[in-house]
Amino acid sequence: MTAMTQPAAHPATHPALRTALCDLVGVRYPIVQTGMGYVSGPELTAATAAAGGLGILAGATLTLEQTRTAVRAVKERTDAPFGVNMRGDASDVLERGELLVQEGVRIASFALAPNERVIRRLKDAGLVVIPSVGARRHAEKVQAWGVDAVVVQGGEGGGHTGPVPTSILLPQVVDAVDIPVIAAGGFHDGRGLVAALAQGAVGIAMGTRFLLTSDSTVPDAVKAEYLRRGVDGTVVTTVLDGIPQRLLRTDPVERLLRQKALGRAGRSLKHAVAFQRVSGISWRDMVREGLAMRRRHDLGWSQVLMAANTPMLLRASMTEGRTDVGTLASGQVVGVIDDLPSCQELIERIVAEAGAVLTRLAAPRAAAKPA
Repeated sequence: MTAMTQPAAHPATHPALRTALCDLVGVRYPIVQTGMGYVSGPELTAATAAAGGLGILAGATLTLEQTRTAVRAVKERTDAPFGVNMRGDASDVLERGELLVQEGVRIASFALAPNERVIRRLKDAGLVVIPSVGARRHAEKVQAWGVDAVVVQGGEGGGHTGPVPTSILLPQVVDAVDIPVIAAGGFHDGRGLVAALAQGAVGIAMGTRFLLTSDSTVPDAVKAEYLRRGVDGTVVTTVLDGIPQRLLRTDPVERLLRQKALGRAGRSLKHAVAFQRVSGISWRDMVREGLAMRRRHDLGWSQVLMAANTPMLLRASMTEGRTDVGTLASGQVVGVIDDLPSCQELIERIVAEAGAVLTRLAAPRAAAKPA
């Protein structure tokens, strides 16, 4: 059995950092580690949770039984609250919700929100449901369906993302809904946390920043690829799966950008076969989910076929270290990250920086300097 991580001795924090998010999910700090496929495994999730943030286990790329095993691995490492990320369009989403209830996990996270029926069933089971959205209308819709909070990701964020920057999207969504809003896209330090709170958010969610920690199990060679990038080192493209996503501008991505459509279709078919084998999802369910994706995003059939690219190319890089063939989802914030702290060090740093900023802003203005 893995030794359980002991809770850190937390320093006193500024009272403004005790937000509605902390009360909703039972964490000490309003900081969320997002559920990144092939990245947010038990080690990273437990380290975040033990440090006082909300760790989200990436369950969307796992089978049902793999998810159960991973959940138990987190619980062996910490008794702090954590969540599990799932696919809202997965055919077994209700079974996964029941798994969370059985295992005592309270928070269900979604990259794309499930439908109203599923949300109601999960809520009836006692789960806190927190989907991610990229537009005001999506936030309004899921609020009407009964979710507890939303993560709002601006265009700076990594992976699938939208065109509106966080600084514009966040206040727009905060003004439109009455549920807690968590800000994502472009965050890495205490100043960003304070800025998000000032715009009405109840906390921040970070992916790239947590990927680049010593607790992340991503191979060192992959982390090195991230650390050497500047703020212009990412690109937003639809070539992978027909939906815009932000990636590091690596050689494989450059090749994909140059590749003709026929070549991309052939590669997509190969990856679809590989994903079916690895995930254990039946072909029938894959077709059903493909049809749902086609309707939701107005995709053509070739784009639906391409959707198998993302998990397989991410798996190649994030678990096997194959940066020569895999892709690397990344937020623009990668360009201002230059170290690999532990999750505890990172969270304590952010909280200390945020507290210092809040204290400075609340202090009386210094007397005007003499001429």
